[in-house]
Amino acid sequence: METTPLNSQKALSACKAGEDCLENSVLQKGTPTSGDKAESSRISNGYSAVPSTSAGDDAQHSIPVATTTLVAEIHQGERETWNKKVDFLLSVIGYAVDLGNVWRFPYVCYQNGGGAFLLPYAIMAIFGGIPLFYMELALGQYHRNGCISIWRKICPIFKGIGYAICIIAFYIASYYNTIIAWALYYLISSFTSQLPWTSCMNSWNTGNCTNYFSEDNITWTPHSTSPAEEFYMRHVLQIHQSKGLQELGGISWQLALCIMFIFTIIYFSIWKGVKTSGKVVWVTATFPYIILSVLLVRGATLPGAWKGVIFYLKPNWQKLLETEVWVDAAAQVFFSLGPGFGVLLAFASYNKFNNNCYRDALVTSMVNCMTSFISGFVIFTVLGYMAEMRNEDVSEVAKDAGPSLLFITYAEAIANMPASTFFAIIFFLMLITLGLDSTFAGLEGVITAVLDEFPHVWAKRREWFVLIVVITCVFGSLITLTSVSTTTPGSEWASTGFLIMCWGCGSVFIICSFLMGPPHLRLFQYNYPHWSIILGYCIGTSSIICIPMYIIYRLIITPGTLKERIIKSITPETPTEIPCGDIHLNAV
Repeated sequence: METTPLNSQKALSACKAGEDCLENSVLQKGTPTSGDKAESSRISNGYSAVPSTSAGDDAQHSIPVATTTLVAEIHQGERETWNKKVDFLLSVIGYAVDLGNVWRFPYVCYQNGGGAFLLPYAIMAIFGGIPLFYMELALGQYHRNGCISIWRKICPIFKGIGYAICIIAFYIASYYNTIIAWALYYLISSFTSQLPWTSCMNSWNTGNCTNYFSEDNITWTPHSTSPAEEFYMRHVLQIHQSKGLQELGGISWQLALCIMFIFTIIYFSIWKGVKTSGKVVWVTATFPYIILSVLLVRGATLPGAWKGVIFYLKPNWQKLLETEVWVDAAAQVFFSLGPGFGVLLAFASYNKFNNNCYRDALVTSMVNCMTSFISGFVIFTVLGYMAEMRNEDVSEVAKDAGPSLLFITYAEAIANMPASTFFAIIFFLMLITLGLDSTFAGLEGVITAVLDEFPHVWAKRREWFVLIVVITCVFGSLITLTSVSTTTPGSEWASTGFLIMCWGCGSVFIICSFLMGPPHLRLFQYNYPHWSIILGYCIGTSSIICIPMYIIYRLIITPGTLKERIIKSITPETPTEIPCGDIHLNAV
């Protein structure tokens, strides 16, 4: 469609003074007659079209043409938008509030000074996480594009960042959904009168299995293992069937069925876009809060709960002098809020143009941070109860981190509560819903990015493209279902350092601190070999490499001298549409 700039003299002469007209699908603004003073005309979103003065005016006193030229055209097809504002808010909250809020924040908090950790966490959230959260929402809502094509409107040479984000999203989907599959397997196993991880009389148990909750007098030795630990390690993960990463073993068919069921739910939740996922999050984003409330009340009434709360919040102010605490605070904020993954760009791109995304950023960020804080009480009241039952210190009970905190320690505590079956069912349902809406979001970020970048190929074939993405993720997940757990790869850490670097804030400090002291990967008594650490870095590099590769590619295909190529590559290629009813204005 041919368009005429609003400051074109040909277009302006065709309209009467001071009146708007629509001619040949071009919005034009009437210009004052000769001798009248030219005035700028406000057009949508604060843009102004300022025509140059009549020919009789002195050239030295003429008003220059507006720096931002607006091109208006009739929009042929509206971009899909959320059915309701609440759909968007619940989707963002569901994305940001995930399993990490339940297991990672409480552990990181008590490990880094308890209540004292809340100070660096708040500082990093206020000056780092929330501004980046708002920035990504604003960019997505303004440019209305995914994480790949948006760079054409910002700085085309960095489009490789968008491709890198898509690769990272695939890696995350390959291991994150395995954890949801574990939760589903636990949920299915919970529909019994006696939970299977409460007894040492099962086929997977060993002679070291010791149930210290039994009524008999038992002796706990350094080699003793709990029924919950053996259920998780020997029955679910089946680690004993493999000697290490060099011998992966076979794929657990039970977990394979669970993960296929999970991805089936994911497919039918996102295949039609935000119209369907926006409805699903009404369940997946709200249900965890109901369960957290129930578990918080139950945990607070358990004997010894106060021990866990004191251990969780007792401040150790000396910890604030350690660099690692501030690094952990920054990492937790970025893990939790999730800027840089392209999801917020995708979700915000389906908002109405005049939506108040600043308020949305504040509301969703605060809800996310408060959820992390409250989850700590849910976890540590139960850990205090465990310490009371074992007659041990809370630090001994809380030494497990990550998935084992939920699937061993917390599961064992639930199993020894009154009405254990009920609490086990709702707890693992909560884990599943927490994971599902985060998965919806991560894949939607990739799908939106690809559909916006290649609309001529996939715009009318969304269902098929989503199916391809889901099937690819299923195959990528199969390696995490073998007898040796590989769901804590170095790629997760390396990729997330990358994401912080992309957006900038505090990146040099965090990345340098990470590289000087990379995490020591360990699964129970198994230390990951050195070659696996290197493999993890290679996987992380496979995403980062997209950035310099695209920069080189861009400079090669762009005609002109090196200087001209650089200038063209950092200049936005396409205008951004500014919706104004049925008419869209393009800022070029």
